[in-house]
Amino acid sequence: MNIFEAIIYGFIQGVSEFLPVSSSGHLALLPHIMKIKDPGVVFDLMMHLGTGLAVLIYFRKDIWRYAKTFTPSLMNLKVGGADRWFVRNFILSTFSSVCLIVLLIPVSKFARDPLIIVTNLTVFGVFLWLSDRYNRNHKKPLVEPMEQKLQLKLAIFIGLSQALAIFPGVSRSGITLTTALFAGMSRKEAGAYSFLLSLPIIMAGILKEVPDIVKEGNQDQFIVLLAGVISSFIVGWLTIHFFMKLIARLHLGYFTLYRIMVAILMLFVVL
Repeated sequence: MNIFEAIIYGFIQGVSEFLPVSSSGHLALLPHIMKIKDPGVVFDLMMHLGTGLAVLIYFRKDIWRYAKTFTPSLMNLKVGGADRWFVRNFILSTFSSVCLIVLLIPVSKFARDPLIIVTNLTVFGVFLWLSDRYNRNHKKPLVEPMEQKLQLKLAIFIGLSQALAIFPGVSRSGITLTTALFAGMSRKEAGAYSFLLSLPIIMAGILKEVPDIVKEGNQDQFIVLLAGVISSFIVGWLTIHFFMKLIARLHLGYFTLYRIMVAILMLFVVL
């Protein structure tokens, strides 16, 4: 893979990671469209480094504010505060994700089959549309914000749903948005929570793979990876910025239609 191809990969990753269209599904399709060798899971993961940094920079003020709650009082549920309740729910979601991901890793190795990706793009795209319709039919949020109380069941359920994105075509942002909207969260809160929730999972995956990348890679490959990471960071930041402004009024059914179109394209190109 050359630098130009890596930049294209980074661009696609930056756009698709934060839109509910499945970045892994797009990255699995790219080698067939660009007529290049599939760079593999490790390269895909490094593209997530750029989008992870985009989340870190975009929400830096919120992240710093939440980080300051990590004191012994965080464990005392009698001590309230908006930031503390949010972090407690966030920890529950992240822990749930990690536990289920560990269990699903052996199965996920067989999930890069194009037919499985096509199925995931279509089925979970329909769920996204249904959750959007359901949420729009209710004028007010059906659950209290994550900043107001410990949402034990909701936090765990969102975390478990995020773990399903280990299968290409599901879409991490798509499945977390779907779950949050079905649960009755406000659209703006669902979007912000989904973006922030991606950060620990992305960083954990990267830290796991970095030693192998450094050990096996050469300088030329490092430069190619860096170009892709920078591209995914810039495009990812822009995607978060504009999607956060649009999510309150944007019909997610458009993304369902797009996912189905990508699934059809994959059937023709890959199969």
